[in-house]
Amino acid sequence: MKLKRETYLEQIRPYYESDVIKVITGVRRAGKSILLDTIKDELQGNGVDEKHIIYINFEDLDFDYIVDASDLNKEIKSRIKDDRKYYIFLDEIQHIDQFEKALASFRATLNVSLFVTGSNSALLSGELATLLTGRTIEFEILPFSFYEMKLYYELIGKEFSEDLFMDYLKWGGFPLRFDYDDEAFVNKYLSNLYESIVNRDIVGRTKSADKKAFMDISLYILANAGKELSIDNIIDTYKKENREISRRTVYNYLERMKKAYLIHGVGRYNIVGKSALSNKEKQYAIDMGFRTINTNTINYEDTFFLENIIYNELITRGFTVFAGKTYKGEIDFVAIRNGKKCFIQVSYLLASEDTIKREFGAYDKITDASPKYVMSLDKIDMSHDGIIHVNIIDFLLRKIDLILT
Repeated sequence: MKLKRETYLEQIRPYYESDVIKVITGVRRAGKSILLDTIKDELQGNGVDEKHIIYINFEDLDFDYIVDASDLNKEIKSRIKDDRKYYIFLDEIQHIDQFEKALASFRATLNVSLFVTGSNSALLSGELATLLTGRTIEFEILPFSFYEMKLYYELIGKEFSEDLFMDYLKWGGFPLRFDYDDEAFVNKYLSNLYESIVNRDIVGRTKSADKKAFMDISLYILANAGKELSIDNIIDTYKKENREISRRTVYNYLERMKKAYLIHGVGRYNIVGKSALSNKEKQYAIDMGFRTINTNTINYEDTFFLENIIYNELITRGFTVFAGKTYKGEIDFVAIRNGKKCFIQVSYLLASEDTIKREFGAYDKITDASPKYVMSLDKIDMSHDGIIHVNIIDFLLRKIDLILT
């Protein structure tokens, strides 16, 4: 059964009739193709004739005769029979050589609304991308949020409770993982998916040594998601094992992970200077399941696991997110949307006076009047001194929205 992902549809609907090219990106198996199906259903429900909807999945062998922009141009034009608007859906378009030329031509010469998907953030980069500058809008699709997990359980008639949060914290939200109840099968599915992404989108047909090195590096990065990445620590670990790896190689693998949507790099924000800082990123995993299969031990009290989920939720809700930098300390997140912002601190439980002082005290030196939040799993509201305490599960289940100024 298909979950109607309203969070994304609300963002895309205003562009259904626009000639701007709708580019839907995201990690493999996050639900991009299902989202396209939902958009097609909505268009037909709004009166669009099925004959004016063209859909091609370039991972379907039925279309392996389309290999470049010229082939794609011929295919689409052969299907257009009149001057009325056509709605064209091109799934996993990165397989088509110089596809940007075809898209630019369609947009300039045909009465069409274009929707394309891809599993690599390099989809619209490089020389050819200049053809589409200013003519595209991108929507990144993530695996199910905890709220969408709840909606999906309700859709398939499965019992949902807030106790499933720990299951979500461990195994994440890839839609197909919910087909399995046994953790061993979930682990197997996610491991196979991760290796498939590595083989298809990152390593490709390069030698096996490259794949092993990449898997080692990606394990380290995912296991340490949320912490400031130390390239030196990776290099030192290799040296202790009498192996060598260059700084350039590590950075190269890091960029490959970003392009395949395995991780997001989160930059720093100078709270005092109110500006983004270009260096020293933190990395967050696109899904908690990928953290789990790449981590030997799971500590549910590890704040970085909770930070990761909150970061992904903020991105899903349309926020731009930074790690906050103060004069002598840090704030976990600066969340910005429509030019307004708030600050967020994340804690597992505010179980002691020292913890409360540490989390709330992080704001002591901040004079910025933007709303300040402390999020934890505590059910009791501990808000004080103008700082708002929020229960993490309530936030994830959309019972609470953030105030921004």
